[in-house]
Amino acid sequence: MGRYADVYERSLRDPEQFWGEAATAIDWITPPAQVLDRSNPPFYRWFRGGVLNTAANCLDRHLPQRGDQLALISDSAMTGEVRRFTYRELRDAVARFAGALARQGVQKGDRVIIYMPMVPEAVIAMLACARLGAIHSVVFGGFASRELATRINDAKPKLIVSASCGLEPGRIVPYKPLLDGALELASHQPEHCIILQREAQRAELTPGRDLEWEEAVAGATPHDPVPVAATDPLYILYTSGTTGQPKGIVRDNGGHAVALRWTMRFIYGVEPGEVYWAASDVGWVVGHSYIVYGPLLHGCTTVLYEGKPVGTPDAGAFWRVIAQHGVVTLFTAPTAFRAIRREDPNGELIRRYDLSRFRALFLAGERTDPPTLIWAQEQLGVPVIDHWWQTETGWPIAANPVGLGMLPVKPGSPTKPMPGYDVRVLGEDNAELGPDQIGSIAIRLPLPPGCLPTLWNNDAGYEKSYLTRHPGHYLTGDAGYKDEDGYLYIMSRVDDIINVAGHRLSTGAMEEVLASHPDVAECAVIGVADELKGEVPVGFVVTKAGVTRPEAEIVRELVERVRQQIGPVAAFKTALVVKRLPKTRSGKILRGTMKRIADGREYTTPATIDDPAILGEIAEVLQAAGYAKRSA
Repeated sequence: MGRYADVYERSLRDPEQFWGEAATAIDWITPPAQVLDRSNPPFYRWFRGGVLNTAANCLDRHLPQRGDQLALISDSAMTGEVRRFTYRELRDAVARFAGALARQGVQKGDRVIIYMPMVPEAVIAMLACARLGAIHSVVFGGFASRELATRINDAKPKLIVSASCGLEPGRIVPYKPLLDGALELASHQPEHCIILQREAQRAELTPGRDLEWEEAVAGATPHDPVPVAATDPLYILYTSGTTGQPKGIVRDNGGHAVALRWTMRFIYGVEPGEVYWAASDVGWVVGHSYIVYGPLLHGCTTVLYEGKPVGTPDAGAFWRVIAQHGVVTLFTAPTAFRAIRREDPNGELIRRYDLSRFRALFLAGERTDPPTLIWAQEQLGVPVIDHWWQTETGWPIAANPVGLGMLPVKPGSPTKPMPGYDVRVLGEDNAELGPDQIGSIAIRLPLPPGCLPTLWNNDAGYEKSYLTRHPGHYLTGDAGYKDEDGYLYIMSRVDDIINVAGHRLSTGAMEEVLASHPDVAECAVIGVADELKGEVPVGFVVTKAGVTRPEAEIVRELVERVRQQIGPVAAFKTALVVKRLPKTRSGKILRGTMKRIADGREYTTPATIDDPAILGEIAEVLQAAGYAKRSA
């Protein structure tokens, strides 16, 4: 506790000194003249006057000591192919593709949209943009044309990099027709598109606009790193599920590099040369921070995985990757582990692999229910760490910092705020709440380095979305509390605090109770409109593989558990057993959409949904239970 407490207190007492010291781990072309510029609140800027290149910090700086060390292992469960790049090979590939982009007219400050599957070329394209000082905006591969078009119109890219297709278990996802459809809808048109042709399905190119990847790279002159200001944008990442005016999260070069390098050692506890794996997608913030930039800034070997936690070919896929490549730390979503637990509840597949080098599992993306955390801990025999952060912050707000000496684990809590984050639990009157009182979780300004300084071309939207509800604070949009030891508990989104007959209750707390039932693999609770009580909670549960007990018996036990552990005040009387829950491709359960269906309100199918057919299944179950009447 002592080391964490000292470091955390120092980061809040003197952030300039703290982050100034952290910045010495980065190679600067020109050191920053000012660590924190407070002259234009709430638009704080880090490392004003500093000049650097992020791609050079990821690759070139490591060549003297690590040129022959593996930088990137690309493992595709879909094709069975493993491709490996040393730091020197990856630097050469990035420099060459940067030259190819420059030959197509891409310059410092231009935007490039990257719409690709989990292939090494996606990483190469991201780093090539950073090498040129161009601003990349990765759009999750397979996003619908309409969603891609809104991002094209907002970012106005000079060029788009894409692929002919993506691969999913049992199907090929053609990317090029989706890209063509987006360009038909978009008012902005890029000058060129570079298309990676994959063997599974080749794409038809548009003459004069499209080039094949190999054609674009052939004969290109490798490009040197372009110096950029610390405050220049590195990338734009649009928050998933946006409608109307998209929210483009801006990440700067300097603060991002300093923060991510710091987290690799002090939060994740990994050392240069070790193999680190974030089982996510480059289309999400986890893929940006902890597949690409964080591990490479720190000199680690990073794993890029094309596959699923189950079904490619079985629930042992993760253990195969860890054993085969010597992974020491895995970062993935709780939903992945719930899927693995559902398919292999006794962990039989785990014991088929040599996991002797594996030493820590980090979970984030949505709340980690204690039963899943405890199951993983018991099966793996290593620390399982729930941590919490957002697309907007780019790195963990709360975690258990392995590199600072682990704190005691409290299942259900992502532990404590990380250095730089002054986290407060606020009431509706903006007053700070005491221990165990649920409120709106906010972060006192200024945010630490690496967090969004604003939205792309939308300063007013940044203030309106994040800074107005709690003056002087950043609104996380999450609700929760701190206990008497200062541990943070994230219970739900602010909008998921439901009002049952005047009592404010957390759906997350009810989910925790449902998840503790031995037959439940995963669950969700939503508040449904009720004429008498205002709202009542309705639970959805997916049972574990092999469970054959009558559903009515399981439901009866679930209702009784909530009554015993939360109380009759919860008015929890309905639990519905479903085959699966609607989720985004990143694993977040679409509770808001489920609520709209239950309330009989109109809804749009989110662009990020994994399988739209699930919403029809949910509607049928709700209608059979007497809900969703108006949407029937």
